[in-house]
Amino acid sequence: MTDLFASEPQADTARPLADRLRPRSLDEVIGQTHLLGPEGTLRRMIASGRLGSLILWGPPGTGKTTVARLLADRIGHRFEQISAIFSGVADLKKVFEKARFERLSGHKTLLFVDEIHRFNRAQQDSFLPVMEDGTVVLVGATTENPSFELNAALLSRSQVLRFESLSADDLEHLLQRAETLLNTKLPLAEEARATLLGLADGDGRALLGLVEEIVSAASPDEVLDANSLLTLVQRRAPIYDKAQDGHYNLISALHKTIRGSDPDAALYYFARMLDAGEDPLFLARRLIRMAVEDIGLADPQALPQAVAARDAYQMLGSPEGELALAQVVVYLALAPKSNAVYTAYKGAMSIAKSTGSPMPPMVILNAPTKLMKGSGYGEGYIYDHDTPEAFSGQEYFPEKLGRQKFYEPVERGFERELRKRVDYFERLRASKGSPED
Repeated sequence: MTDLFASEPQADTARPLADRLRPRSLDEVIGQTHLLGPEGTLRRMIASGRLGSLILWGPPGTGKTTVARLLADRIGHRFEQISAIFSGVADLKKVFEKARFERLSGHKTLLFVDEIHRFNRAQQDSFLPVMEDGTVVLVGATTENPSFELNAALLSRSQVLRFESLSADDLEHLLQRAETLLNTKLPLAEEARATLLGLADGDGRALLGLVEEIVSAASPDEVLDANSLLTLVQRRAPIYDKAQDGHYNLISALHKTIRGSDPDAALYYFARMLDAGEDPLFLARRLIRMAVEDIGLADPQALPQAVAARDAYQMLGSPEGELALAQVVVYLALAPKSNAVYTAYKGAMSIAKSTGSPMPPMVILNAPTKLMKGSGYGEGYIYDHDTPEAFSGQEYFPEKLGRQKFYEPVERGFERELRKRVDYFERLRASKGSPED
């Protein structure tokens, strides 16, 4: 992989722009001030002299490889780099043997492992002995959440440092460095320059790749507007892996913005997922889930609306069907919220799992045989419709369990009416002598 961003570039024009702009010190790295600023985590670790193994976690093009290389220079270690994509057990053994030999010669090794999450569990475990005996200082880089992708034993021996996507200001700074190196200002209108930074999507290496495309393809006499820029460089897909972290981050954001009654933010995350290639039917299923989990009976129409949007998408297909899903995103965001049924269901399930199999009251059991009838099955049952209120007030919980309370309607939306009904039946039950709890 190519590293990033130097302020005093080298002159070799044959190399890729990102390689020519590679930093020569940690002070030249753009972004990551929470790690590399005067009070940054990594700065404090270096100053303390207690630098151990690290896991660098963050999106592509944020400087993980660069920082690892410069870190080795800073602490005086030999830099050794491998990629988990192209390396196996035999390669690891060779690296470890070389590190042990160098250690005997008085040279310590910083082993940088790119895409470390791609190693399987056994391969990850092979790092533990050489980390513990000081053969290597391990610095692993990953774009995936280490909590899910790395062994607990490896994580317990490492400090995880989170790298952030480069901000618009960081990218502009990098763009200016590139223009200085190239001795030219890119032929971009103001809106096109902003569009270029957006296309980079927080990835410095991607930005420099786009710069090279513009320099090689744009006419020197033409100033590109946003549309011309998009035509020239085509379109860079957003960073989004439907099976990994980006997928779960955005669906979580969509769910929480709908729960938080923010239709604009919800539409934004919905649009981002569609734009990145998410399956609309996956979104439809999640919207149905939100309708029952976060709205429930506060708006009984939420579930039919969500199901209808799914059906509309299946009938219309893309791109027309997405509008039906967008409509239900707004509907759910603005609906009154209640998780009362969700909470009641979890409570009932917990009791059902923890209390065994107590027999329901005999009074509500059917008696299809003479033996059962003679044994008291169904004896004394009151048919509710035969009472003035169509409510008998009988006790339906098992006697060994006693009366339970699960559903508590909220004072929002339609559940305000359900609250009145719950209270009404509780008063009737009490008047007919049935225990309340």
